[in-house]
Amino acid sequence: MLILSLISAFVCIVLVFAGDRIPRFAGRAHDLTAVQSMHDCPTPRVGGIAIFTAFWVSTSFVPVGLTENYVKFAAATSIIFAVGLMEDLGFKIAPKVRLTACLIASLTVIVLLNVWLPRIGIPRFDPLMMSWAIGVPITLVITAAVANGFNLIDGVNGLAALTAIAAAGALANISHQAGYLDMVDISLLLAAAILGFLVLNYPFGLIFLGDAGAYSIGFILSWFGISILLQATNASPWAILLTVFWPLADTLLAIYRRLNTSTNAFAPDRLHVHQMVLRSLEIYFLGRHQRKISNPLTTLVLAPFVVAPPLSAIFLWDQNRYAFFAVIIFVALFFSSYRIAIVVLKRLPHRSGCLNSAKTTSTRETLN
Repeated sequence: MLILSLISAFVCIVLVFAGDRIPRFAGRAHDLTAVQSMHDCPTPRVGGIAIFTAFWVSTSFVPVGLTENYVKFAAATSIIFAVGLMEDLGFKIAPKVRLTACLIASLTVIVLLNVWLPRIGIPRFDPLMMSWAIGVPITLVITAAVANGFNLIDGVNGLAALTAIAAAGALANISHQAGYLDMVDISLLLAAAILGFLVLNYPFGLIFLGDAGAYSIGFILSWFGISILLQATNASPWAILLTVFWPLADTLLAIYRRLNTSTNAFAPDRLHVHQMVLRSLEIYFLGRHQRKISNPLTTLVLAPFVVAPPLSAIFLWDQNRYAFFAVIIFVALFFSSYRIAIVVLKRLPHRSGCLNSAKTTSTRETLN
């Protein structure tokens, strides 16, 4: 596992220095003017190359009996990785195309391995999941949602990587309790690959996952969860969902916002939770020109909330009813906290001198 961390970290270092010679690796200047930008200077968005390199190397470490299927899975994941990387390198791949790539990659896994999500934790509905006409579409939607969710939270230093490591660790623990020992090793291999990237990503943000990395990680984790449900009949689907709760909750919140305001479902905005926390730290506490502090601090602030659902999943891994209630509670807390935070922040005085009046007005409008 240490080997994968070192490989991932080494490739990240090479990519950071390669930015001086290869402009497409250095980050895109127009990203700084994007509505969702969280950086003050161009930042490499090709960290996915490092993680995907380590992911392919991990095929040499999986149990022999799983090698063939694991390689097939890695090949299917290459679809979404390749499309995401084209976007990271500045070839302007439309969101719909990236989403389609997620669906095609999942469909490829289904065809190559002849598996899909076996159940969703609703007793009367679960038998219907055995039918490909029902099971396959639900599998495509869920895996695409998790992949897209990780892309949405790849905005501040360390957040997406922390979320992924917490999810992989929880899946490994659940697998251990369920007696599915092969997935314990496989999940920890993924966590090791992400950890090598995290060293360069946090706290200074020298490199980011980019679409290739974020989509691939979300995709891999979603299928790891499906694998556990296939092999461990007593594992709860709701507990597996808790392992990736944060990116899914952020995706649901984004959908709600855009439906509520009748805006384009694929249009970016600055109202994701991590963006709200970062700007709030700057406006009310640190000041406008403290991005190097507020960016990594945002991840520290959110860390307990990101880690709590996966930890709950570990304890409730085979308690389907309680895991379901836990999901409901976390969803209620997530949405209510978001609304309460907006109300409170609008009433707080901003830090004196940290923003000019125009910027303050603009920012306060985004809190509505």
